[in-house]
Amino acid sequence: MPMPAAEIERLIKEAIPDASVQLTALADDNDHWSATVVSEAFRGLSRVKQHQMVNAAFGGRLGGELHALALTTRAP
Repeated sequence: MPMPAAEIERLIKEAIPDASVQLTALADDNDHWSATVVSEAFRGLSRVKQHQMVNAAFGGRLGGELHALALTTRAP
């Protein structure tokens, strides 16, 4: 089952409360998304660590319920 934008944003903000999340649909299927996530929690972390933080918000859903998520992350 695809994951709507509101659910993606909710999960990210639940894991990273100060996050600003901007989502763009890459296809019209609620299954392929691009997300820009900005959070103070990312300051001083490598891009890999930042992406791991966001990916962790989805538990085991990434790659299944949410097929594809292209990430851009940064500190404000």
